[in-house]
Amino acid sequence: MLLGAVLVLLLLGGAGTASAHAALSGTDPENGAVLATAPRQLTLTFTESVGLLDDSVRVLGPDGRRLRVGEAEHAEGDGTARVTLPRGLDQGTYTVAWRVVSADSHPVSGAFTFSVGKPSAVPVAVDTGPAEHPATAALHKIARYLAYLAAALLIGTATFVAVCRPPDPKALRTPLLLGWWTLGATTAALLLLRAPYETGESPAAALNPDALTDTLTGRPGLTLLTRLALLLLTAAYLVRRWRRGESSGPPGAVLAVGLALTWAASDHASAGIQVPVAMTSAVLHLLATAVWLGGLTALLLTLRRAHLTPGTVTRFSRLAFASVTVLVVTGVYQSWRGLGSWDALTDTTYGRLLTLKIVAVALLLAAAAASRRWTARLGAVGTERAAGEGSREQAAEAVVRARVPEPVGGPRLPDPPPPPPHAPSGEAQRRALRRSVLAEVAVGVVVLVITTVLTATLPGRAVAEAAEAAPPTGGTVAVTVPFDVGVPGGAGKVELTLDPGRVGDNALQAVVLGPDGGLSAVPELRVSFTLPAQDIGPLDADLTDRGGYWANSFVNLPLAGTWTMKVTVRVSEIDQVSVERRIDVR
Repeated sequence: MLLGAVLVLLLLGGAGTASAHAALSGTDPENGAVLATAPRQLTLTFTESVGLLDDSVRVLGPDGRRLRVGEAEHAEGDGTARVTLPRGLDQGTYTVAWRVVSADSHPVSGAFTFSVGKPSAVPVAVDTGPAEHPATAALHKIARYLAYLAAALLIGTATFVAVCRPPDPKALRTPLLLGWWTLGATTAALLLLRAPYETGESPAAALNPDALTDTLTGRPGLTLLTRLALLLLTAAYLVRRWRRGESSGPPGAVLAVGLALTWAASDHASAGIQVPVAMTSAVLHLLATAVWLGGLTALLLTLRRAHLTPGTVTRFSRLAFASVTVLVVTGVYQSWRGLGSWDALTDTTYGRLLTLKIVAVALLLAAAAASRRWTARLGAVGTERAAGEGSREQAAEAVVRARVPEPVGGPRLPDPPPPPPHAPSGEAQRRALRRSVLAEVAVGVVVLVITTVLTATLPGRAVAEAAEAAPPTGGTVAVTVPFDVGVPGGAGKVELTLDPGRVGDNALQAVVLGPDGGLSAVPELRVSFTLPAQDIGPLDADLTDRGGYWANSFVNLPLAGTWTMKVTVRVSEIDQVSVERRIDVR
């Protein structure tokens, strides 16, 4: 554990940039851009390759109606998406909602806006579509959890039979069958749920033949289909071995590696930095987990149903130690790759889940240490029993010899010693080992569940990259400024909207309301911006009267910071008042 902590410290110190979920790194037109003429195409650029859906890009017009756009297709590589827009777009703000599937098989979505001519007075609400359907998400998560558990049971039990050679391997056929059937059923369920999971629809969408066809032609679907094919080969291989009364050999190891690859090829390891190393690490991590936890389950069942030989106990102890070593090494590497910085350990969901997993693994190692001690004691008891049985055989031979008359004058054999009153049976050690192994299995299941959640969580390194790569979105700034000139009818308020409220060009709109709350016509309205921290300004917004409201579509704020907005309202030739407000621009 100390070595692992030192490795994490050294590796995190030199962490670079990477990604695991796709992040939007740029758009054309840019988010919030105001264009003089309507564009003919929309281009979205992502930080990694993405898969496109039938409904990947939706464009809503200024009136909220959806436009007819061309089919989304890749342009300039798999990390871009492009659609063709209709001709003759009206003046106003357009909302683009997108949804794609990142290289690690997780769907991601978002939205941005651009304007033609000038921004709309009331932009359409951004709708990125459903992130996920509750029923589909729940079924998908349950299937993923059970698939991990089934893989651990199948691979771990088969390895236990082949390496540890228990005295009654037939007793372990039930967990093998349970693991195989559960993994097959969950893989089929994941294959059917893939389409509605990607589109955010209900499970009923899985019955659509076109959706299933699309799934079988995509990388996640092909990976699941490969897993089903490997399971069929595994079943044929195990049946042939059972009929011959043999344990698994090298072909079984190849099938286990193949099954583990179907997870690595569709999770975080398949995207980001050092993909070959990451996939190798992911395969070894999954196999070590399966061998350890699945082997523990097999050991627990063997303890309940059959007598363990000292050789079986010793071999499993060595196998478990090797698995733990692989888990620590690969776990340190994956933690570095997923986090990217120490801050991500506490500031991201991935980091907090990883912390929880580390605590659970520490408990698991403590339970494993207890099991290892009881395993050693049980092996010692088995050795003593074998030695005791040999002593009793020698004593019996001595008794037989004592009954044969010796020649006169011959030596007299001594009486055989009585058998020990309480020969060590090892039952107490077996009960203690069962309890510690049961605790180990329970904590191991928790670790598997946390691991499954981690594979579906945006890594801390990707969170940081997404924040850096995403275009600045800012946020619409809405301010209400009351004023009172001090003359009859000289009171009211100014409602101002700065959109998108970020560095660069912004659209500023202002409405003047009278004492009764109705629109009020004033001779002049001026707005200026000053950034005291950088000694910039005042920058005049240069508002013009648009007949009921004042506006300018090109108010440029060059730097981020807290700006002072000064609003000056003139209600007559000589009566005016100025009011200041502070706003944050990012």
